[in-house]
Amino acid sequence: MEQSTISIPVGSATLLVQAEDAARIIIDSIMKPQAPAIFTSKTVPDIGQHWDEQGGIYAGKARGISIPDYHLVIASGDGGFVEDIQWGGYEEDEPEAKCQWDGLANTHSLVKSKHSHPAAEWAAGLVICGFADWYLPSRRESALCYAMAPEAFPQAGWHWTSTQYSPGVAWVQGFNGGTQGGYHKGVELRARAVRRISSI
Repeated sequence: MEQSTISIPVGSATLLVQAEDAARIIIDSIMKPQAPAIFTSKTVPDIGQHWDEQGGIYAGKARGISIPDYHLVIASGDGGFVEDIQWGGYEEDEPEAKCQWDGLANTHSLVKSKHSHPAAEWAAGLVICGFADWYLPSRRESALCYAMAPEAFPQAGWHWTSTQYSPGVAWVQGFNGGTQGGYHKGVELRARAVRRISSI
């Protein structure tokens, strides 16, 4: 019995394949289970581990309330930390910096304000590992950092968040016991910057 062939155009040439062989290859490729793709260069590290490609320590996936969920990275080393800095703008209301979740939006609002906000300006001005999108974390982002990667904050004690509490007070995160509270904006406290990665 004569076998039929299939002509497959390949560029300017034509490939002749036995129909039975072509059918077997197609069926095998459909029936064979496929392994999931492994993204080696963009694999997310374990929480609390350094993420070399992203310039800091991985704090986990943050819930985006009005934006998509994102990965939060804490600046590692001395470059992403400041010991004594004011939140600034004492007794000045910053209505666009009250978001509990979005520290990036809070930071941008504080930097654009007509009042000085040293902690937010410091974070927004950082360039670490080639990244210039650092910011002061919000109240909820700071809580995530404490819950998931407290070792990234070896200087325990109060750290500023970018979330305003009232015209004279801003939220702070404690890295001794994890508590949060309000602190006078004119006091000098610690700050550590973060950045986010929306998609991997």
